Amino acid sequence: MWVGRGRKARRCYGFDEISLVPGSVTINPNDVDISAEIGKIKLKVPILAAAMDGVVDVKFAIAMGKLGGLAVLNLEGIQTRYDNPDEVLDKIAKATPEEATELVQSIYLKPIKEKLISKRIEQIKRAGVHAAVSAIPQRAERFGKIAEEVGCDIFVVQSTVTTPKHISSEYKSLDFKKFCKKMKIPVIIGNCVTYDTALELMETGPDALLIGIGPGAACTTRGVLGIGVPQVTATCDCAAARDFHYKKYGRYIPIITDGGMGTGGDICKAFACGADAAMIGSAFAQAKEAPGRGYHWGMATPHPNLPRGTRIKVGTTGALKEILFGPAKLDNGSQNLIGALRTSMGNVGARNIKEMQLTDIIIAPSVQTEGKVFQVAQRVGMGK
Repeated sequence: MWVGRGRKARRCYGFDEISLVPGSVTINPNDVDISAEIGKIKLKVPILAAAMDGVVDVKFAIAMGKLGGLAVLNLEGIQTRYDNPDEVLDKIAKATPEEATELVQSIYLKPIKEKLISKRIEQIKRAGVHAAVSAIPQRAERFGKIAEEVGCDIFVVQSTVTTPKHISSEYKSLDFKKFCKKMKIPVIIGNCVTYDTALELMETGPDALLIGIGPGAACTTRGVLGIGVPQVTATCDCAAARDFHYKKYGRYIPIITDGGMGTGGDICKAFACGADAAMIGSAFAQAKEAPGRGYHWGMATPHPNLPRGTRIKVGTTGALKEILFGPAKLDNGSQNLIGALRTSMGNVGARNIKEMQLTDIIIAPSVQTEGKVFQVAQRVGMGK
């Protein structure tokens, strides 16, 4: 589209603007296969919990793993800076809104203890579940080595915007190709949102890519930097890069849509757009098992080196098992996420995730409001 003389802009779409078309054949939801694979690791639940201090600690990672999913522990957060992180989290939870930001920023001034990196991973592994951890590119080589030595299963290298080539006069940039080749465990790289960047990152040898810049509930990237691509378009473009890479090299690299999904319907749409798995933060921040205890805080700024500082009260909506498998006690789509995915797949006639990726999609900006007069009046369901 033309946005001004001599200037064009591409129309892109988010989850609220599309809908999935029912299939010509329907399937019993209990008969669909929702499993996902990252490297040689198979997940019964194709959902990852985001590496945020208000979402994932050791206890949450264990609970998520036992339910068939995967939780990513932030190696640069409270869990690796404090021997007793629960005390720190309690201080944050009890602080007033005025005190919270300053408190959180001061908490992150304490240096990371490498012994705690090993300790946290070992604690998760002792429970018999997969351990996944995350670090920014500047710390990936050192922390990756530690994680690998203590038996970590997946290492995530994550920054706000990730490209295969990063120019800096202040520090040495991570060579993703050398890093992926050196690591003996699966490596996930993120985040990106475009076809070209996804394709170039895939050529460096990761086992999966994270897709999404700025869609998170507490992320300020889009507002502060004006950067981001709506998740429907980003997922579709990166899925196209994945498919081209597979045709060219014969290596399938899963893409994980990261952020922007608050309901089961959003997750279903992510898979229909081409995702192999989904990464969620805010929905899990509301779980009773979440270390934030109903508080969700993310990056205070869009720069990956700076502390996480924004605290938002989201409330506690139930146990992690209820959020994933139900029964749903709320009518807003934030619970029974797996039930929603299975039912959606059954209604579009998809037997597995690969078939879900072929679902017909329509542009339908009024799909969530059409005919919802009573829901709006009563402030229930989509009318909230």
